[in-house]
Amino acid sequence: MKKEMRAAKFNKFNGPKGVEVGTMEVPELKEGEILVKIKAAGVNPVDAVITKGYYKDMMPHPFPVIPGWDFAGVIEERGHAARRFEVGDEVFAYARRPEVKWGTFAEYIVIPENYVAKRPENISVEAASAIPLAGLTAYQSLYQYGKLSEGQRLLILGASGGVGSFAIQLAKAKGAEVIGVASGKNHDYMKSLGADHTIDYKKQDIGDAVREIYSEGVDLIFDCTSGESLQQSLKSLKDSGKLVSILNQGEDLDPKIDHQFVFVEPNSLQLDHLRQLVNDEKLRVEVKKVFKLEETVEALEQIGTLHTTGKIVIKP
Repeated sequence: MKKEMRAAKFNKFNGPKGVEVGTMEVPELKEGEILVKIKAAGVNPVDAVITKGYYKDMMPHPFPVIPGWDFAGVIEERGHAARRFEVGDEVFAYARRPEVKWGTFAEYIVIPENYVAKRPENISVEAASAIPLAGLTAYQSLYQYGKLSEGQRLLILGASGGVGSFAIQLAKAKGAEVIGVASGKNHDYMKSLGADHTIDYKKQDIGDAVREIYSEGVDLIFDCTSGESLQQSLKSLKDSGKLVSILNQGEDLDPKIDHQFVFVEPNSLQLDHLRQLVNDEKLRVEVKKVFKLEETVEALEQIGTLHTTGKIVIKP
């Protein structure tokens, strides 16, 4: 008899309000895969976007679709040749697959074992579940593509959000100087994470404000908001500087700008490094609210406002 699970799912692209909680069969365990009992699932802006069909031309979305790409949980079963971990190990992962179908807003997930890493031991399972997507996005943007190094100056647009919060801390762990951009109410929060300077995008031209702090400009801009904030900030980028964005693919940018668009990929080795940073207390996670699975619509609507400070989580 096949195992069943409760899951939040949708059958058409109707936004968060189209998501309903129901019962589904757990997928068959295949070679190299593990079955994980999900203890908590991080919620990200892309989860709300997925329900609207924005990525349907980029990746297949066979219905019904379970949203969610972050989780922390416990391994319950292992498929053939899946032997990196033991049953009972606590793990976490960024679970995006080439096909959008089996997400993390559910009681179980079947996933290749090479996607997962042991979760940080010294934080809650809720906090661990909030790390993978946002943490890997910041990690890949700053370390892999931005080549951020000690002593460099970094401007983060949208620095109080999930990705920006990790970016501040990862930049400080590397020994960089950080300017965080967000509304004034979040400046104390950004400074508590390590930001050296803060700018209120509602009250100042970002580029002019940066030049007042660093007259020669910044080495790297990490864009988590795009739009007018990005356009204002470009005047603060050194001629030798680089722009890394998780939103802008370069369509409205001067081709002379050294620009990299980042769409985060699963990477268990990088997750291991993030786990070590957490265990070394160089990276902390702010979980602002925990929702029940039955509250998935509310959680998606909240994250869709793009005004969430820190992280929110769903517990199946």
